[in-house]
Amino acid sequence: MAFKPFALCTASVLAFGLATAAQAQDVAPQAAEDASAEDIIVTGVRASIVGAINSRKDNVQIVDSIVAEDVGKLPDNNVVEALQRVTGIQITDRAGGEAGTITIRGLTDPLTTLNGRNIFTAAGTSFALQDISANLVKKVDVYKTRSADQIETGLAGQIDVQTRRPLDFDGFTISGLARGVYSELRDKANPNVALLVANKWDTGIGEIGFLVNASYTRAEFRNQNLQAGAMVPFLTATGARPEVTNSNLPGACAGGAAFVALERLFTTDCRAVTASNPQGNLWTPGLDAGLSTKAGSTLNINGVDVPYYLSRDAVIASDLYGKRTRPSVNAALQWAPDDRSVYTAEVFYTGFRQKTLNSLHFSFADWWGDLPADAANSFELYDGTNIIKSRQVGSVAGFNSGDTATSKTDSYVYAFNAKWDVGDRGKINADVTYQDSKNETSFFAIRTDRAPLDIDVDFNAGGGLPAYSFANQGVLTDASQWTVGNLFDSGTKNTGSALTVMLDGEYEWDEGFLRRIKAGFRYDDRKADSYVRDQGAGGLPGVTLDQFGQGTPFTNSGFFDGRADVPTSWVLADPRTMDKDAVRTLYRSVNPALLLSDQLTFGHVFGIGEINTAAYIMADGEIELFGRPLQVQGGVRYVQIDTDYDYFDRGNNFARTSVSTGSAKWLPSFTARYGITDNLRVRFNYGETLRRPAFGDLNPNVTLAGDLSRIGFGTGSAGNASLGATHSKNIDVAVEWYFERNSAIYATAFRREISGLVVPLVAREIIPNNYLPRNETYTETFNITRPVNASDGVLKGVELGLTYFPTYLPGFLNGLGFTGSATILDSEQTIPVVNTEGEITGSTKSAFFGVSKLSYNATLAYDNGPIGARLSYIWRKGFLQSNEGRSFANPIGFWRAPEKSLDLQLTWNVNDDIGVTFDAVNLTKAKQQNYYKFGDVGNPTQFNSSTLLIDRTFAVGVRFKFD
Repeated sequence: MAFKPFALCTASVLAFGLATAAQAQDVAPQAAEDASAEDIIVTGVRASIVGAINSRKDNVQIVDSIVAEDVGKLPDNNVVEALQRVTGIQITDRAGGEAGTITIRGLTDPLTTLNGRNIFTAAGTSFALQDISANLVKKVDVYKTRSADQIETGLAGQIDVQTRRPLDFDGFTISGLARGVYSELRDKANPNVALLVANKWDTGIGEIGFLVNASYTRAEFRNQNLQAGAMVPFLTATGARPEVTNSNLPGACAGGAAFVALERLFTTDCRAVTASNPQGNLWTPGLDAGLSTKAGSTLNINGVDVPYYLSRDAVIASDLYGKRTRPSVNAALQWAPDDRSVYTAEVFYTGFRQKTLNSLHFSFADWWGDLPADAANSFELYDGTNIIKSRQVGSVAGFNSGDTATSKTDSYVYAFNAKWDVGDRGKINADVTYQDSKNETSFFAIRTDRAPLDIDVDFNAGGGLPAYSFANQGVLTDASQWTVGNLFDSGTKNTGSALTVMLDGEYEWDEGFLRRIKAGFRYDDRKADSYVRDQGAGGLPGVTLDQFGQGTPFTNSGFFDGRADVPTSWVLADPRTMDKDAVRTLYRSVNPALLLSDQLTFGHVFGIGEINTAAYIMADGEIELFGRPLQVQGGVRYVQIDTDYDYFDRGNNFARTSVSTGSAKWLPSFTARYGITDNLRVRFNYGETLRRPAFGDLNPNVTLAGDLSRIGFGTGSAGNASLGATHSKNIDVAVEWYFERNSAIYATAFRREISGLVVPLVAREIIPNNYLPRNETYTETFNITRPVNASDGVLKGVELGLTYFPTYLPGFLNGLGFTGSATILDSEQTIPVVNTEGEITGSTKSAFFGVSKLSYNATLAYDNGPIGARLSYIWRKGFLQSNEGRSFANPIGFWRAPEKSLDLQLTWNVNDDIGVTFDAVNLTKAKQQNYYKFGDVGNPTQFNSSTLLIDRTFAVGVRFKFD
């Protein structure tokens, strides 16, 4: 069934290709004449699309590209967004007015390189690709297959971002752009500017060129997210009740209080403590498919079969205001003393600055102590289930939280490259790179609590959106009704550096089977360190928000743009306006140990030193088969990795543990390309790649979060120092037909056999006297999630692509064309089944995380005279995003609903040097939605979770180039 859409899509694409070929028969003589003539030079939109075709056609590997016109003229602010129209690429996580996550054929770990050099952010093993401004880019190549001379990591493939070099230009050149980008949700206009200046000179010592390319973008954005909470069980309005087994326990169990109608059932209850059930367990959270949703389902509690309902524990609204800036600079100096050598020195800088205020409104919906008089009719069930759709609840608690966060990143790449021609057929390439990257974050939040309110809530009032209202809505915006609650004060610091040396040499022949031999060496010395600070305090008793005296309370407005029946405004503390040391001083009344700014220090979390040594050899050959050229390329790469880890335990005074590991691997690759005709070719590729674990995933020490949702335990995460690399064996087969000038149709079938996939395992642990702040969220019981190499999987699929610019259209229709692609994926991996101690007791099957079975993009392009235009549509089927932390009664699978975007770009070229642009992104106001599902259990209607509004933006700009 997974490949039924593939059959339909294949038929459609092939039919379109055959139809266009039939239409082209009338102009076949002209096409033949064109083929023998000099290449026709095309510019603008058409040139960028044609450039991508030629890149694929000329490369031995399977490569899809975007060239400068694509990056510069699509409505894209960064490289991630520019790549979304490339075959096989899917992007997601569009919060903050931009796309943040990229996958290639469903895999989330593409290797990112800058001019062929591996780059990273701070203490991570990957680079935030969205930090590269589209304004700085000359070309982006997406490698679906890998040869032995390419870096071995990244199961998904490699994304190589190429910047401009001064010797690419004929002489003095100055170009730039200035755009104003309007964010509809934030109601703000933001600048996006870039300037390139380049020149080269003929001197007595050869050609010398210098280039500076700088970019600055700012985005003020607003994320609005509405969520129905997780599912938990409740007693029914009527029916059997659990028996109270122990009436002598103190506190909440004093007197053996009986269970009552519609009472929430927590995972444990002291009224159920017996000799055989010493913890008082009532039900097991985090089952794969959750608790049964069939009408009349029961739990056996104290020997009684007790019927239950499933309902949500809360409704949550998040209204986040943010400001993000990205300065970027690329500078290069080149010297070509003769036509046989080039020396390039360059520096690349990218910065990231972000400040946010998350205005969080959280209301519980799980209380039972103040039910309506007619409790049996105070709720509505979904037909045929025990799931509550809507209900009226009395006296529910709630809190708001003003969460301010900052993030600052600075990354530098310094590089020197030398290329020499040796004799007539030899080449040597030497490259030395030093990188340095630092990131620092802070988080400061103050909760405020209100008195209980009655709530009327529908957990899905339509389209996956909850609706709710309170008996006294005025309380939400009245600062005198909110008591100052918990303080959260934390931060992180991450640093990374690397020294990399690469040396490659090759020799070519024009005749015979052997056409080229290439060999090389790479040495990479990487350092990474991570630091953290964390403190907090409970609430200030009796102090209301209007009495707090620190900063100015913030009241939002217009939440959710009128698209849901929910409160649109609430008040909370705004740490952005506060003297944080004054706030810390006030909270010392409840936690005297709070530190002020000049006393804050970071604790070392981990320090890593890793040396990666690699060497390769490869050869290209060519023979004639049935009178046509068969080109082959084969090679092997040897990789050795030696790593020294120092880990520091936050729960034990940052005590240090040291670990050293080493591994080595041979990775073969082979590619064959056969030209059946001049315009029809096939390719075959076999290769092996690795995915090394992220440094943070190796840290065995635990990071904890309290019982924020009153479920009876907190959550935590820890790494695994024994994690190994994931290994993939890859096969690709492609057919490409370049049926007209500037037109092509292609299909690629691929298979990835992956061993050692990393999956999370969850175990219940008791961690006494931990470092969490001593407030109402404090707990000593946690669900701890750790990664393990406990899964194997297979990913297979087909990519289809078509680019067609008819050569026969008359008049103003000349220049109309289409480019589009579809990707059909099928994946399966083993998922360990574990008990509450984290022991593996079996396994089940699941799709890969982040894999949509079907995605496609379609762009209608037009380029005629001074006018250029593109209308692009992107769609991807829903997919399994992650498995949640096994804390509730809903299915553990967290699914993303189908995603789409309709974008428009228009260009008016005033003359050869100046163009005016208009861009629009997300014209249809698409949303991002999630829901719960595992196997056959779950759907977007009864198990809806969150809805994020995706921004719609409009931009007007001017581009210029003078040379």
